[in-house]
Amino acid sequence: MLTVYGMSDSGNCYKPRLLLSLLDRPFRHVEVSTRDGSTRTAEFLKRNPAGQCPLLELDDGRLLAESNAILVYLATETPFLPDDPFERAQTLRWMFFEQNAHEVSIAVRRSLSVYPERAGVATPERMALTLQNGLNALGVMERHLADHAWFGPGRPSVADIALYPYTATAGDGGFSLEGFPSVRRWLADLEALPGFQPVGWAPTEAA
Repeated sequence: MLTVYGMSDSGNCYKPRLLLSLLDRPFRHVEVSTRDGSTRTAEFLKRNPAGQCPLLELDDGRLLAESNAILVYLATETPFLPDDPFERAQTLRWMFFEQNAHEVSIAVRRSLSVYPERAGVATPERMALTLQNGLNALGVMERHLADHAWFGPGRPSVADIALYPYTATAGDGGFSLEGFPSVRRWLADLEALPGFQPVGWAPTEAA
């Protein structure tokens, strides 16, 4: 059985859990956290020297880190990752956008807002910068979604799953989605997919 090591309250760790639920694939969740030091133990560092989660362990013991790499692996040969090279590249493009523009602003501002231990680095300048950059990222998404149902090629894809968690929880970082109707429609459509589980969900036993 697949094992996903991750934090229940991390959007990045939620991504593979959501995809596995949408695919109706059984897996085991093991709670680890960058906040309590459990990803910095010698045992965990043997699994991922970067000391980060999520981390996917395959049945044969192979290990894969980085949330979007895990999504691509799990989605291969499923409807969530296109076979056509150009459509696949377009899907990956949005996943790169998520990491390079979206996550570094919206997720970071959320982290600075909700984790007390990060209050010391939540300077007014950094909060203002992440707010503006996050609004810019949401604007890019809004313009795309005004003419497209999904970030995948006409259907839900790993790009949608990558972008969903920190968009859905953007309010935690002080972002309002009121001015982004297409983004709000997209969130509702993804939440209506069979097998959807909300942000923060993790099975307590083998699914």
